This record gives sequence, structure tokens and C-alpha cells, in this order.
Amino acid sequence: MKDFLKFILKYFITRLSISLLVIFIGVSIIFLIPRLVPGANPAEMAIRRLQMAGAYLPADSIEKMRQALLKLYGLEGSIFRQYITFWRELLKGNLGPSFASFPTPVITLIARSLPWTVGLLALTALISWVCGTILGGIAGYRNKGLWVRILEIVSNAVRPVPYYILALLLLILFAYVLHWFPTGGAYQIGLTPTLNWAFVKSVIRYGFLPALSLIIIGIGAWFLNMRNLVSNITGEYFVTFAHQMGLKDSIILKSYVIRLAMPAQLTGLALQLGFIFNGTIITEIVFNYPGLGTLIYTAIMQSDYNLVMGTTLFSIVAVAFATLFVDLLLPFIDPRIQYVSG
Repeated sequence: MKDFLKFILKYFITRLSISLLVIFIGVSIIFLIPRLVPGANPAEMAIRRLQMAGAYLPADSIEKMRQALLKLYGLEGSIFRQYITFWRELLKGNLGPSFASFPTPVITLIARSLPWTVGLLALTALISWVCGTILGGIAGYRNKGLWVRILEIVSNAVRPVPYYILALLLLILFAYVLHWFPTGGAYQIGLTPTLNWAFVKSVIRYGFLPALSLIIIGIGAWFLNMRNLVSNITGEYFVTFAHQMGLKDSIILKSYVIRLAMPAQLTGLALQLGFIFNGTIITEIVFNYPGLGTLIYTAIMQSDYNLVMGTTLFSIVAVAFATLFVDLLLPFIDPRIQYVSG
């Protein structure tokens, strides 16, 4: 009980405070950046777009419209007043309306896109991490087999390839040449998103190619990282000593080598999962997948900075809490890491 209270007071609260401070600084930065960009005022952009479309409005009507839009987008008053309003609305869960999809709230657009991105990227990240870590761990420990050489060659060949190039190749081969998979979308047009086999089968079929492009690249990267980590650890004196003491290879690999290599792998996985809120923009665009990547691309192209701020904010929160989760988890995996405040 005493150790638990010590953990709460000296470690958890410290780490949680650091995470909240990171979120506060990150949110403050994303509040300031759009307001410092010349010509990014959405109220002025809406009026200019209306005038370019040929609409004529008297000067007093334009001024009333400007004031209404400034109030709507939370741009009234000084920067400090906007900052206070921004935080007040943010704590209520209100990220404002989308400029490009007006008057749909930003939180609604994110809620529509998030399940597709989480379903695609979280699943592919976990599959590639598990496969790459297991294969890399075995290959780093038994580095003389033929299959290890083949995997190293394939991984080194695949890793430098940008994932969107592989996505394009898969799309051309399997969708346009062989016609085995659809060219884009998340499910067959005409189906209603419900939890039945026809819809699930359609989602799997439409998501197979984008998932495959991410898994192939991901496995190559995790494999090489884990192989290098394990290769370095197997040269340590305690591994040599374990061999001399007659311990089985499986015990040495599982209880000592893999255990010491896991913190770096877990940290990388947590950061990758945190960046899910950014989406894999190019992959989603290539396959016309309705996730956060496509949403961010649309927001940037249409200068919808409320939406850009909303997705960036979710990304900051996700990365901060993913890092906090890893900080709390690592001492259970690696005995060299202790709960010490700092």
C-alpha cells in the first residue's frame, strides 16, 4: 500500500502533469498558428468567395455578415479574448463549425471519419508490429539461417519504398489489371452500414489493399528494428553467461533478450498508434478511403482551419496519452526501469 501511494504521488502525478502540460502547449500553438497566417481569416474568405461568385451586397450587409461570421468562428475581440473563448468552448467539446462543410460541427466530421481510420490503421499497426517483432526477435537471435537472410533482403528492399508508392502498385495490379479488388471506397455502394455479414465482408474486401500496403511496409520496418536490437543484446556478457550456465535458448530469448528489447518496440508502437489521428493521408487518398487522412487533406485544400485544428488537437492528445501509457507500462517489462519522479 505504501509503495502504491508512493507510485501515485511521485510518479503517476508527475507524468500526468507533464502530459497535460504538453497538451496545453500543443493546443495553444495550434490556436495561434492559423491566426498568424496572412489571409486565413475564414470570415473574410467567405465574403470574398461570395463576391467572386457575383453576389452584390450593400456595405452595411457585408459588415453585418462579417460580424456574424466572426462571432460564429470565435474570432471576436483581441487574441487573448479569443484564446479564453477557445478554451471555454473546447472544454465543452465544441470545436466550432466546419468552414468547408458549414454548418456541420467539426466534432461530427471527426466522429464520422475516426472509426474508419482507427479500424484500418490500428489493426494494420498491431498486425505489422506483432509479426515484425516476433520475426525480428528470432532472426536477431538465430542470425545464420537462410530464411533470416531472405527476410533481411526483402525487408531492406521494402523499407525505403514510400507506402503510397506500394499502395499505387497494389492498386494498379489487383484493382485495374486483375480486377480482384475494388478501386476505392470503404464499402459497396448501396449497402447500409450495419453489423451484418454482407456489410462486414464488403468492408474487409474494400479495406484489403490499403491494409496490405501498410502491413508490408510496417513488417519490414519492425523486423529490422527488432533484429538490430536483439543482435546487440545477444552480445552482452549476461547472455554469454546464461549460455555457459546451460539455460535453454528459448528461455534466454524469451526471459532476457526479448524482454530487454521490448521497451524500444513498445515506445515506437505507442507513438505510431498516437499518430492514428493524423491518418495515413496519402494511402487514404489513393484508395478514396473515408478516414481522417482524407478529412485532413480536404480541410487543408479548402483552408478549413477549424477542422485542421480539431484533427491536430486529437493527435496531440492521443500522442501525449500514448506516451504516458508507455511510461507507466515500461517498468513492468524492463526491470532496469524504476518508478522515480522526475
